[in-house]
Amino acid sequence: MNADGVGSARPGGRTARTRAAVAVALQEELLEVGYGGTTMDRIARRAGVAKTTVYRRWGSVGQLVVELFAEAAGTQIPVPDTGSFEGDLRALARSAVAVLTHPRSRAIFDVVVREAVHDPAARAALTGFFAGRVANAAPIVSRAVERGEIPADTDAAEVIRQLGAPYYARMYITGDPIGVADADRAAAVTAMAARGGLLSS
Repeated sequence: MNADGVGSARPGGRTARTRAAVAVALQEELLEVGYGGTTMDRIARRAGVAKTTVYRRWGSVGQLVVELFAEAAGTQIPVPDTGSFEGDLRALARSAVAVLTHPRSRAIFDVVVREAVHDPAARAALTGFFAGRVANAAPIVSRAVERGEIPADTDAAEVIRQLGAPYYARMYITGDPIGVADADRAAAVTAMAARGGLLSS
């Protein structure tokens, strides 16, 4: 998922153009009327495609959101390389916060988190998203180990959990806003915990 939301256009003809148009229409509907007001008919009309195509391909708004989110979760994002463990974590956290505060991305993310409570497909998409972020962070951890900044048995998954927990808690538990200061604080705390051997496997 990038800061422009879910569903960037792919080359590949009419099918790719249809998917891109539907993705944009979905995001605009979520922003305009919210999840409760978004319907497949509205999405099809806004996207300029036949509603039978949308229903046949996705079935429901929830399925559409989950599938597009799952696709975006597999997108590779640049791995920061600032020369220090904490610097890399800070860059990663700032990037995550930028995405999560973008209205289009946030609208999609909110739906997937909500649906994951009872929908196995949404749960799998969300799990896949975080697995991708862990894999993305693995080079950050391995470089830090090589530089002697953190213990050799530091667990990349624990690093990502620790890094993301503060701003996800603010978003979905306390309802507080998130910003750059929260990203920087999360990076500093995570780096300190890793250096102290608290994030080992």
